[in-house]
Amino acid sequence: MPSPMAAPYLRIEHVGKLFGGFRALNDVSLNINEGELVCFLGPSGCGKTTLLRAIAGLDVQTTGAIHQAGRDISALPPSERDFGIVFQSYALFPNITVARNVGYGLASTGADRAKASARVAELLALVGLTDQSDKYPAQLSGGQQQRVALARALALSPGLLLLDEPLSALDARVRAHLRHEILALQRKLKVTTILVTHDQEEALTMADRIVVMNHGVIEQVGTPEDIYRRPATAFVADFVGRMNFLPAEMAGPKRLALAGVFLDCAEAIDLPAGSPVNACLRPEDVMVRDLGLGHANALDVGVAAMEFLGSFYRARLTTAAAVEITADFSANAVRDLGIEVGATIKVVLPPDRLRVYPR
Repeated sequence: MPSPMAAPYLRIEHVGKLFGGFRALNDVSLNINEGELVCFLGPSGCGKTTLLRAIAGLDVQTTGAIHQAGRDISALPPSERDFGIVFQSYALFPNITVARNVGYGLASTGADRAKASARVAELLALVGLTDQSDKYPAQLSGGQQQRVALARALALSPGLLLLDEPLSALDARVRAHLRHEILALQRKLKVTTILVTHDQEEALTMADRIVVMNHGVIEQVGTPEDIYRRPATAFVADFVGRMNFLPAEMAGPKRLALAGVFLDCAEAIDLPAGSPVNACLRPEDVMVRDLGLGHANALDVGVAAMEFLGSFYRARLTTAAAVEITADFSANAVRDLGIEVGATIKVVLPPDRLRVYPR
């Protein structure tokens, strides 16, 4: 990942987009550094694809400006912008071969035929499809077709690679394999890349930074660990990963009242006592091992249900006041501690893992 001190390669400044009376983007500003892989993440209709299309010039923004490599591209047509794009649908030409699909952009620019052929061969080798060059798209698997689309997008050596939900049409195993291939290729070429996805696992495993969007605005920008461990808003906490939302009230700057139980939190919350809040905790952060004495936020809970998920169990716990907490326990912990439905166990909700949001 490039130094944050470098001038941004892409600057998005106060971009808005209206479709009739509907505001798809609302005053969006973002800097993207050269060589970064940035994911636009969010639910359907949040504005992520609209922002990608504004960058490409396919749907020009209503307000605001976009600069790429120091050049104002805000009003330029797509043909005058420096990008390659891969769509969810692949958009390959069915009546021409793989090699001609990859070289289509080169041919349209009037590139020397020998140089174009060498470039196509280089790209097919790069995506592992050298032996498929004479086939037609219908003769390829979905994963192979997506590699062809990727090679075609890279043919003109663009400064910016745009990926619009490129893996969503593939099955889970192929999707997981191809995202590792795309990431390795991006790292090798060092091409600045924007990936649009609604798949949080895709974003967490691939991105240098994630841009979480909702209702046309940016909720949070950060590294995958920042987004997961330190969600800035209740929406981010709920959308990325699983999260317990426990209804509580402020009992002090670092203290919560939860159904008759007091909990400590590590960070001071700037809300008056009595304010309704949600205390949020990831299921895997519920501690059940090595509790000893003196742990803050220790609770006795009943095990109401358990779901076996291979390497871990997802347990539904209930406090004496019937507050439900979801916890993920390793298979080893369940076996070693004899955790089972109907048992009463002690758990700890670590203060440094509690996040607090106004309710």
